[in-house]
Amino acid sequence: MDDKIPAQPLVSIGIPTYNRAASGRLKEVIERSLRQTYQNIEVIVSDNCSADNTSEIVNSFSDPRLQYVRQESNIGANNNFNFCLDQAKGKYFLLLHDDDSIDPDFISTCITSLQPGQTAGVIYTGVRIIDGNDHVIKENKNRAAGLSALDFVLGWFQGEVALYLCNSLYNREYLKEVGGFHSKHNLFTDLVPSFTLVEKYERVDVRDVKASFRRHTSNMSYSTPMNLWIEDSLFLLAVLVKLFPQQRESIQKLGSQYFCEKMYWYTSRRSGFVRRWIDYFTAYKSFGYCYSPFRFFYPRPFKKANKVFSKNRML
Repeated sequence: MDDKIPAQPLVSIGIPTYNRAASGRLKEVIERSLRQTYQNIEVIVSDNCSADNTSEIVNSFSDPRLQYVRQESNIGANNNFNFCLDQAKGKYFLLLHDDDSIDPDFISTCITSLQPGQTAGVIYTGVRIIDGNDHVIKENKNRAAGLSALDFVLGWFQGEVALYLCNSLYNREYLKEVGGFHSKHNLFTDLVPSFTLVEKYERVDVRDVKASFRRHTSNMSYSTPMNLWIEDSLFLLAVLVKLFPQQRESIQKLGSQYFCEKMYWYTSRRSGFVRRWIDYFTAYKSFGYCYSPFRFFYPRPFKKANKVFSKNRML
């Protein structure tokens, strides 16, 4: 297949950015986007009123497929995400953070995974987790092929499905139809539309790892107040129950434990002993006392107690 054939669908890559020029990541992200083996793309960089030399970095490229927009004032991260979406013209859309990465054949692999005439709501690839020095922490192949929409969601709760923006290629029209990127406090802005599209439209799964999500201390997981994380988690849980009303019990049970454990994990990496324990018990209460913080930190005694309890029941 010749990737330069004009009949192939235009794919838009949106790169929202803010003060990332000095790290060198922004230039690298733009380069990787423009060097995709799939050529029929447009790359949109939306500068959220950076105070550094972002404009110089972007203007150093001469590729006509690259568009640069500088916001007159900072419009907020999520508004910048949706601005990229609004500017896009492609049939498919990738929102790529300015420190994440995609492999050279990411777009090509996604598009060629479609059957002739097939239109997907979203295409997922496998994803690797990298640190600030590009070291691979973990690789997650996408094993979701064949899963129903419900099992896909339950698989995410159980850690069997890895979803990040960098490994999600959305149908642009469908993404806008479901409201773009949004959640109550804009913490799960990708997951609300992702799960909505998975339930409403066809999903295509690519097993191979083709994208990299960067995990570092500046991720908002560590700085956002816990009450906002809890409220956004409950919001997403409510969205899922609405999408799959017949499986309300399963979603509530697995989802509550998943989010509760996630809140504990975020809290454990914050400073302040008293503040941490207040947050632990706030999360414990918010998710219906489904998963004790003591069980999170001391799982072995609970596992041993469960074994003894099960043995006694059999006697």
